[in-house]
Amino acid sequence: MRLRLPTTTLEIPAGRPVLMGIVNANDDSFSDGGRFSTLDAQVAHALQLVADGAGIIDVGGESGVTDTAPRAPEEEAALVVPLVARLVAEGVVVSVDTWKPPVAEAVLAEGASIINDVSGLRDPELAAACARHGGALVVMHTRVEPKHKVFPDYADGVTADVESFLAERLDVARAAGVGDDQLIFDPGPDFAKTPAESIELLRALPRLLGRFGLPVLLAVSRKDFVGALTSTAPRDRGPGTLAAVGEGVDAGAHILRVHEVAATAQYLTVRAALRGELEVPADLSVPEHLRRQRVGPVTRTGES
Repeated sequence: MRLRLPTTTLEIPAGRPVLMGIVNANDDSFSDGGRFSTLDAQVAHALQLVADGAGIIDVGGESGVTDTAPRAPEEEAALVVPLVARLVAEGVVVSVDTWKPPVAEAVLAEGASIINDVSGLRDPELAAACARHGGALVVMHTRVEPKHKVFPDYADGVTADVESFLAERLDVARAAGVGDDQLIFDPGPDFAKTPAESIELLRALPRLLGRFGLPVLLAVSRKDFVGALTSTAPRDRGPGTLAAVGEGVDAGAHILRVHEVAATAQYLTVRAALRGELEVPADLSVPEHLRRQRVGPVTRTGES
C-alpha cells in the first residue's frame, strides 16, 4: 500500500504495518489525560515514540469521553497547532485527531499530513480541507455524534452497517476531492458499539479489507472491549491490546494506532522473526549489557 501525503508518499509493506503513536494535548483523555501537560513534555513524548518505532504521531486536542462538552474549535486549535508545528519542524509525520473543519484547516496549514476524523465525516468540509492541502483522511464508522455514548440497533448486523456507512462516506470524501491514494478507513471499534459488537466487527476485518481495498487504521489500543474481556483498567490493557494487534496484522491491518509503541514494535519484531518474515542473521546475539537486569542490590547468604 502507498499513502500519498502532502510532501511525501508513505510506503506500507505487506505484513509490516506502520505504528501510529498517540500524543494527547488534552487533559481529559480516558487513559492518560494530563500526563503530558506542557508543550515541551508533549514534544519529548512524541519524539520518544518516534525513536521507539512510530512512523506517524497522532495528536489530539479533545478526548472522546462523554462527560465533558466539546471544545470550541479555537480552543482545540490552540492546544494542537503549536505541537503540530514543533513536530513538523522535527520531520515527524503528523496526524491530527479532529472532526472540526477549522481545526483541520489550521493544522494542515502548519504541515500536518493526515486528519483522523472520528465523526464519520459528519461535515464534508473536513474532506475539502484535506483536498486543498493534499492531506490524507481517515474516515471512521460511527452512527453517533462525537462525545455521545449511544448504542444503535444494527438491524442487519454491525459489520453490514459498517460496510454501507463507510461506502457512502468515502464517496463523500472523493466528491470533495480526496483521492483514493489519500483515503484510510477505520471500522471504529468501541465507537457506538458494545464490546461484543466491536469483537464481531474485528473478526470481520478481512471482509472489510476486501470490500474497500484501502489502507485500514486499526485503533484497538486500551479499548473498552479489551477491558470488558479482561476486567482491566485502560493502562493495564497492554497484553490484551497486543493480542488484538496480532489478530489485526493477520487480517492485513496497515496502520496500528497504539499508546505503547515500544511494546508493540518489540512484539511485531519477534512475531515477524518467528514467522520467517524477518531475516535472522546466524550471528544474532544479545549485547552483554542487556543480558542481565537487576532491580536492587543483591544480598548473599551470610552477608548483612
